[in-house]
Amino acid sequence: MGHSDWSDAAYQARQNHRKATKTTAFTYDSDVRSSGVVKIHAQMNPHGVTRESRDSALHPESLAIAVIFDVTGSMGNVPRVMQTKLGALMRVLIQRGYVAHPQVLFGAVGDATCDRVPLQIGQFESGMEMDEDLGKIYIEGGGGGQVFESYELAMYFIARHTAIDCHEKRGHKGYLFTIGDEKPYANVSHKIVQEHIGDHLERDLPLKKVIAEIQGRYEHFHIVPTNTSHGGDPAIQAHWRGLLGERVLMLDDEAAVCETIALTIGLCEGTVDDLAVGAVDLVASGCDKDAAATAAAALTPYAAARPPVTRVATGLLSATTGMGDDGRL
Repeated sequence: MGHSDWSDAAYQARQNHRKATKTTAFTYDSDVRSSGVVKIHAQMNPHGVTRESRDSALHPESLAIAVIFDVTGSMGNVPRVMQTKLGALMRVLIQRGYVAHPQVLFGAVGDATCDRVPLQIGQFESGMEMDEDLGKIYIEGGGGGQVFESYELAMYFIARHTAIDCHEKRGHKGYLFTIGDEKPYANVSHKIVQEHIGDHLERDLPLKKVIAEIQGRYEHFHIVPTNTSHGGDPAIQAHWRGLLGERVLMLDDEAAVCETIALTIGLCEGTVDDLAVGAVDLVASGCDKDAAATAAAALTPYAAARPPVTRVATGLLSATTGMGDDGRL
């Protein structure tokens, strides 16, 4: 997928229309709640599918970016915030030259031991379809009443059910951002995988094996919003650090998720070598100054620990010439 182009003008027109008509961007969630019929949107169903990030004439060097939200409990606000800041995220990625051809996949995770819709996975998209995929997420808000959610199920899907040209053709890793304030289960259950994804595994898989598979093709980061129900728990933070080290980003405000994602990609791509400069880029692209500062603070430990990167994204655009008259970036 990912054969269309992002239009900032079209996105802003949609947002203005929603504001004027007092309608939500999360139309499917609203429909489920009004009807009482709880089921996954057909186009977000991970059962028996592979999600693809492919090059095209418009996007000859696509870069896969997967963003998976925890939508249980207090985490349910994160995708709503993400939707309102989607325009700023795409502006900073493309207009500021962080990534020439981003293709973004959105997904959601709950607790597969008790939730009715524990895994929702969209498609990699380059254009307005990514906004539409956000609107197809059901924000269940359940969870199991403990400190575990099925992040490992989402990780398994990304590891074994995505195909990305950036890595297959160019050896360039994609990006995976998981976002949540609880722990993953230690093993990927073969029964749960069969039920929700359709794979037949002989036995459960250790989570660390799945993470190793992901890290072969993706730069994987986990964002922990520390001001949510469990995000400030030292045991949860330590658990994630034991899995991903400095790639666990402690974020003081979940409203800065978009800014954190953009700045992380800029660092890894070698298009940002200074967090302060990156924060200025974020503000210039329409991000809130406080959110930009929060994102920079979350990335400080990772930036200090990482080796220098010389890779630079192609097709850099200036702030004044990056946008056409129709708002396309």
